[in-house]
Parts: sequence; C-alpha cells; structure tokens
Amino acid sequence: MPRFNSLLIACSLTTSFLFAGPEETEFFETKIRPLLVERCYSCHSAKAKKLQAGLHLDRRDAILEGGDSGPAIVPGKAAESLLIKAIRYQEYEMPPDRKLADVEIGLLTKWVEMGAPWPNTEPPGAVSPEKGYDWEYFRQKHWSFIPVKMPDRPSVQRAQWPRNDIDHFVLARLEAKQLAPNPPAPPHLLVRRIYLDLLGIPPTPEQVAKYVSAAGVDLQQATTQLINDLLESPLYGERWGRHWLDVARFSDGYGGFLDNRANTEAWRYRDWVVAAFNNNMPYDEFIKLQIAGDLIGGQDQAVATGFFSLGPTYNSDGGDPDSVAQAKSETLDDRMDTLSRGFLGLTAACARCHDHKFDPIPQEDYYSLAGVFNNTQTRESPLVPDEVVKTYNEHQKSIGEITKQVKDLQNAIKQAKREATADEAKSLADMQAKLEQLKKTAPAKYEFVHALADAGSQDMRVALRGNLRKPGDVAPRRFLRILAGEDPSRFANGSGRVELAEAIANANNPLTARVLVNRIWQHHFGDAIVRSPSNFGTLGEEPTHPQLLDWLASTFVESGWSIKELHRTIMMSAAYQMSSDFSESSFAADGDNRLIWRMAPRRMEVETWRDSLLFVTGELDQTIGGPSIDNIQASKRRTLYAKVSRNGDVFASDAFLRLFDFPLMRATVADRPSSIVPQQFLFAMNSNFMVDRATALAARLHSELDDDATRIRSAYQHCYGRQPSDLELELAIEYLRDTGDTASGRALKPWVQYAQVLLSSNEFMYVR
Repeated sequence: MPRFNSLLIACSLTTSFLFAGPEETEFFETKIRPLLVERCYSCHSAKAKKLQAGLHLDRRDAILEGGDSGPAIVPGKAAESLLIKAIRYQEYEMPPDRKLADVEIGLLTKWVEMGAPWPNTEPPGAVSPEKGYDWEYFRQKHWSFIPVKMPDRPSVQRAQWPRNDIDHFVLARLEAKQLAPNPPAPPHLLVRRIYLDLLGIPPTPEQVAKYVSAAGVDLQQATTQLINDLLESPLYGERWGRHWLDVARFSDGYGGFLDNRANTEAWRYRDWVVAAFNNNMPYDEFIKLQIAGDLIGGQDQAVATGFFSLGPTYNSDGGDPDSVAQAKSETLDDRMDTLSRGFLGLTAACARCHDHKFDPIPQEDYYSLAGVFNNTQTRESPLVPDEVVKTYNEHQKSIGEITKQVKDLQNAIKQAKREATADEAKSLADMQAKLEQLKKTAPAKYEFVHALADAGSQDMRVALRGNLRKPGDVAPRRFLRILAGEDPSRFANGSGRVELAEAIANANNPLTARVLVNRIWQHHFGDAIVRSPSNFGTLGEEPTHPQLLDWLASTFVESGWSIKELHRTIMMSAAYQMSSDFSESSFAADGDNRLIWRMAPRRMEVETWRDSLLFVTGELDQTIGGPSIDNIQASKRRTLYAKVSRNGDVFASDAFLRLFDFPLMRATVADRPSSIVPQQFLFAMNSNFMVDRATALAARLHSELDDDATRIRSAYQHCYGRQPSDLELELAIEYLRDTGDTASGRALKPWVQYAQVLLSSNEFMYVR
C-alpha cells in the first residue's frame, strides 16, 4: 500500500501539471517557449543537427524522461531539477557559449516551480502550419472576432424582477436552468457595497442612515441619487484609476533585468489616470492619448504615454551585440504585450518567435505592430516653458565642460607621473572654484514627465525565432489582419502611433469595447463575464453571458464611451443589487456563480482594506495626488500613493502590499490573486499598524461618547454599517467589564484590544 500511494502521488505530480490553463499557457508561450527555441533547440530538439546528451527539450515527456544524465526537471522543485542547476552553472554549464541572463534563469525557474506547464491543446482547425490561418473561420465562428451587434432583449417569466435590460439577460440564463435570483440586499449592506465599489472606503454611520431613510421612501430614486453623488467625488478617480493602473502594470521603479532604481516622476502618469476617470474622459480618447498623447494632445498630454514609457526598462550590459538585441527585444515585447492584452484582450506576444499557435496572429503581424514601437523612444517631456529648459541645460553644459577640463588635466598629470606645475595647480584651483560656484547657483531640475516620442518611420523586419540579430522579411507597419482585413492600410504617419491609436479606438473594432466593459463588470461583481479578462482568444474562456456582453459593449459605445454611464447602468440593475446570501440549492446547481444568482461576497483589495481602516478610525488623509510615498505604513495617505517596485521588496511599502496579494507589476495584470495565508492574520493580530488603528478607533469612540454600550453600537456602525445584535452587545459589554480597570487608568487598553478584533474581522474585510 505505501508503494502504491507513492506511485499514485508521483503519477499525479506528473499528470496534474501536464494540462495548462489559459494563464499558464500564456506564460509558456510568451516567456518559456521563445527562450527554449532561441537558446536550447539548436542542440536539444528534433531539428538539432546533432542531438546533445540525448536530451530533447521540445517535448514535455522528453524533458521528464531526460537524457544521458537522467530527468531534466522535477516538476514543482526547481532546486532539484538538473535543468535549473545547469543554467545556473552549478552542474554542467548550459548553454555552454554564454550563461543565460538572470531574468531568463528566473523565468525557467518559475516555470519549473509552477509544475512545468506545457500546453497540450491542439490548435483549432482554422490554424494550419502549412496553410496558415483560415481568416474567415475566425471572423465568423470565434465569438470575440464577430462584430458587436445590439442583441434583442430576451423574454423572461419573472417580468417584475428586471430593473433594466441587464436583468433580462441574467434572468433568462437563470430561468433556463430553473434557478431563481437572490432577493435584494438589505439597504444597509447595499449602501456599503456601493461606497466600497465606487470610492474604496465605507460610508459613515450618518451616510448609511440617510440612505436607508431615503430608500424606505423610494429605493430606486435613493440609489440613483447616491450613485450620481459618488461618481462626482474625487475619491472615485482614485478608486477606479487604481484598477487601470493594474492594466498599465504601473510601478514607481524601472524594473527591467532587475533594475531597481526609483522612477521619481512616475506619479505624474498615475495622477493623470485619476483625473481622467474623475473627468469621465471618453474611453476612446483615453486610449488614443495613452498611445499617442504627445502627437495628438501636445505637451500637455504627453504624460498619458506613461502607459508605455513607464514599463520595465531593459538595458544591455555594455556593448555586447547579443545583450543589446535582447534588451531591445524585451522592451518591444513588453509594449506589445501591454498593448494587445490591455486594450484588445489578445496574447499577441505569443507570436514573437513564431506564428501564434492558437489565435490568428502571424509572426509578421507581431512585427507590424512592434515596428511602431521600434520607431519610438522614451524622453523627459518638460512641464515648463522652453526658456526654463534652455537655462537649465546651458548651466548643466557649463558644469560638464569644466568638469571635463579638470579631469583631463588631472589625467594628463597622472599619466606623466609627475606633480602639477605651479601654473597647472592655480589653473586647477580656479577651475574647481568656478565649478563649485556653478554647482551652488545651478537651477533645480525642471518638472517633467516620462513620455514617448517618435524616432523614425521605418518598417521593421521579422526577427527569425525571435532573435533580432537574425532579420527576416520586412513587416509593414499596419494593424492586425484579423481585425483590419487581409490587406490593411499601411501606417505612414511617423512611427504610426496615431494610426494605431485610431485603429484600436475604432467603434467597429470588435474587441476594444468588449474588453473594457468586461473589466468594469469584473470589478463590480468580482468575476468578469469573460473570466480571462486579458485573453479573448481561443485559449481564453468564453463569456458566461455573450449577449449581455454585446449589449453592454453596444450601449457603452452609444453613450459616447462613458465609463460613468456604464457604472450607472450596471449598478442600477437588480442583478447588482442582489443579496450575497447563500442558497444551498442554487450553489449545488452553480457553485461557481457563473449564472449570477447572487452577488458573490469578495474580499477587499489591500488598498481598500487599508484605506477603510484609516477611514473608520478617523485618520485617513484624503489629499489628492502628488509624489509617491516610500513607506505607506508610516503614512495616513491613501494606499494608491504607495511606492511599488517590480522586483520584490525594493521600497518599504512592498512587503506589506505583497502580503495582501498586491501583484508584481512586471506585466499587465488581468485579475489579482486572492490568497488566505496565516501571515495575513498574524499581521492583523500582532502588527504595530493594526494596534495603532485600534488605538485610534478606541480614542475616537471615547472622545465622542460617554458609555460602553453606546460606544459599541457606534463601533459597529462605523466598521460594518449596522447595529450589533443583542448577543454581540452583551458579549462586548461583559468582556470590557471583566478586563477593564478604570480605577488604575487602564480603561483604554481593553477597548484597544476589542477595537482590534472588530477591525480584523472578516466582516470588515469583505464586500457583501
């Protein structure tokens, strides 16, 4: 029996990681397969002229079987895997000509730790290695490439339930499965849900009471008024701007090839995004400015191109041609991946080294778009008049010239192996004195933003097997053929960014509106209609409600691409206003809530949780905008303003944020992970941060109220938006009485402990 169990475990380890889901497949196709092709296949594949060491690295089963030295990997255990030891030069030295870059070693290590997922999905029949793509098949059969069309509203049996068209699509699916929607959420829960969704902080007790009272007279009128009021709050842009910053993989550090330098002006793009949401900038304009703001909006809108210019910066190690090519290739790939997944929901980066194996994106199309970014460069775009820049640059030029003169003279004396002559010594003294004076009187660096700028207009060549040093045919700059037809117009205006922006923001593009409304729905319901928000391709998930998705996309474009109007439409639906109560029968039929029979409870993101803690304790600093904060734990500002890096714990804020699932912003983020680990609860129980919040809440309650029963009721209203039950009130009073010692002046300590329990509870942390 023990041997059988061990065999069973080993077998499950081998097979459980054979099948790759959408995210694993995307990671393998964009990061691992290109790396294996470029650095390993010449010696370890079926196409190798002479197979080395009997090892194939082009099939997963062959990797597991290994070569002359045994299995190449142990899935899930990178440290025990021969492949990882070899690329680290711990055992053998592979590749023998040049060690892989640290980032490449890191990618392969991560892949093995993930279990070495290897897609075994067969390409669809419309993809043929010999004949290419069946374009019409994809345009007519795959849901995301079919043009968006306003669907007819389905009929339903419970005609009294829908409040708008959204509800007809939801209810029709439920009724088809003999399921019923949950009843409405109680007003005190609904108002809390709306505040947390739109502003990222809970309502005050007074705001709850006002809404509950108005809802008792006219629920829909009260809800409409509340949503309209909150959409005008400047806190709205901070809350929803943060969602977009995930898509933009925003960071305050550079982050390419372990580059941990701080990017001190990155915050200006963050503030631009917040303002864009607050001003209800039409989404099509929002897209265009982030791709080509410097070209269509002038100096004032150059900041918007931070969407690209603030991505990971990949620098080469000296002048080594391979290193230079790799750095350039990684930079282009970052921009291609962010563009295609962020705006279009397509994994175009999978076509970097070969034609996309699952979606209709030939390698030529990848380099057609990469050519746009190959003709751009990052620059510091001044936020001051030209004369200010000129004065600063001239002063810096003078400093540089004299510095060079000093170094040249010192080097000449040193090379001559002699002491300076008398004339050379006053000369040095004079120059150094002048240099010191110039430095003292130097004007401060002018304000600027990181932005893109055009740097050419040449088409790019396809990189054979993803290697820029092996150029293939010219790839004309133009839009993806699956979206623009088989012979799209060429981009002829500079880099082509303006034409690219117009193509993506075109109302006839079947992907752009669908992708955005899907993301907005995701943040209101916890799950998106397409549960792979950045992958609408063959390996992505199909929409749970395809007609609803198209209805939302159609009405969104008709509204003038208004995101605020989209919020109103979604939040005024009966589907959004359902309770999150558990139903055993509904759960048995649809445990994943794909049919939307209830509002699924969801845990707050770390930003909302921390901001809510500070808000209910009366400490939150609601100042809008400005430079990021290195240690957010020591600040009362909103968590949006924390400095975050791309390479681990560079800034003091990183460790805290990562503990609560804040992702590394190395690539566009489709959906944040949600983990429940002991360290999170240990933080809530033991950290100085939580003790300080509890102390502040206890002090607030004592300063405002006279007796424990009233304080307890107020604490529940602040934290949960409700009154305590009789049992909760009784237990709290008993605890405070038994542990308190007012005679010795220790009355606050039990209150601090009690307040910490309230603030650490799941009820506080979850949106229902």
